[in-house]
Amino acid sequence: MRRLFLKSCEPGDILDDVYVLSNKQLSATANGKHFIKGFISDRTAQLTARMWNATREIFNYLPDNGFVKIRARVENYQNNLQVIIESVGPAIEGSYDIADLLPTTEKDIPQMLAKVDELLGSVQNRHVAALLQAYLDDKELMGNFARAPAAMSFHHAYIGGLLEHTLNALEVADAVVKFYPGLNRDLVLAGVFLHDIAKTWELSYVTAFGYTDGGQLVGHIVKSAMWVEEKAKAAEVTLGETIPRNLIDVLQHIILSHHGEYEFGSPRLPSTPEAIAVHMIENMDAKLMMSLGVTRGEGVSEGNWTEYQKAFNGKLYRPDVAPADAPLTEALPIVGPAPTRSPAAETPASGNVQISNPLFAASAPRNK
Repeated sequence: MRRLFLKSCEPGDILDDVYVLSNKQLSATANGKHFIKGFISDRTAQLTARMWNATREIFNYLPDNGFVKIRARVENYQNNLQVIIESVGPAIEGSYDIADLLPTTEKDIPQMLAKVDELLGSVQNRHVAALLQAYLDDKELMGNFARAPAAMSFHHAYIGGLLEHTLNALEVADAVVKFYPGLNRDLVLAGVFLHDIAKTWELSYVTAFGYTDGGQLVGHIVKSAMWVEEKAKAAEVTLGETIPRNLIDVLQHIILSHHGEYEFGSPRLPSTPEAIAVHMIENMDAKLMMSLGVTRGEGVSEGNWTEYQKAFNGKLYRPDVAPADAPLTEALPIVGPAPTRSPAAETPASGNVQISNPLFAASAPRNK
C-alpha cells in the first residue's frame, strides 16, 4: 500500500504505517487519566500526537525517539492538524524504508566531503592548516559531520544538511574574499567550516531529529568554540610548535559571534572583518534556503504569498516572474540584420565606453 505522507494528510485520514516518534511525554488529564503526547514525523512533516487512556507501561515500552508502527486518525485542533494514536507497537525491521522517514540531502555526500577537503586544503597559514587538519583527521567527527542536519526545522533540516550548508558557505566565501584584499581568506574559510561543527554533538539524528541533553544545556555555539582549544593541542603536537593564542581567540570569536545578534543567541557581536564575513555568508545561505523552501520548494502551497514567516518578519512572494526563455548554452536569436560598425567605433578616440547597441542608437534623445 502506498505510504500516506504527513504533509498530504487531511482531517479524517487514517494512518496505518511506520513513523518516527519523538519527544514522548507522559501527562495526566484534569481527572487524573494518563495520556501520552509527543510528535510523529516522516521525511515530509512533523505533527503533534496524542494517545488517550494510556498507561505508564505503554509509555515505558515506547522509545524516546524511534520508529514505531501506529494506527491513528488525523484531526483538526485549533486550525492545526494533530494525530490521535489508537494503537502503537514496535516497527518491524524491513517493513519500512528509512528514506521515507528521515529527510536526506539530494546531493552526493562523498563528493561534498571531497570538495570541503579541497577548499580547506588550500589554506596557506600553517597554524590554521594544522588546526583544520586536526578536525579532518577525527574520523568519528567527520562521519557525524557528513550525516548531521544543520537544524531541527529552519534550514537544511535533513541528513547531510550540515555538510551541505557548510560547503555552500565555503564556496560562497571562496568566491567573495577575492573582492576584499584586506580580508584574511584562511580565517574566513576556517570560520565557516567551524561555525556549526558542534551541531554534530548538539543534535540527535539516528532515528529522529532532536536535541541531546548536552545540546540543550550548552549548545553548539559554545561547544564549537570549546573544541578549538582541544584541536589546537592536537595540532601543536603535529606541528611541534605552539598555536598562537590570538589565533585561537580570533577563531573562537568568529564562532561565538556567527549568529550576529544577541537576540538570536549570539554570545558576542562580530568584531573583526572575518567574523562579519562569516556571519553574513552563513546567514545568507541559511535564509536563502529557508525562503526557497517555502516559495519554490517541492509541494509548496498554492497562492502568490506564503503564510507569515517568523524568520523574515512577514510573508514571502512565491512566483518566479522571470523564467529563462532559453537555456544558457544557446545563443539568443539575432532579430534583423547585424549592425555594421565603423572603424572609429572599433577604436574610440577617448577612453570612454562607446554604446553600439542599435536599440540605443535608434532612440531619440530625451528632453531633460
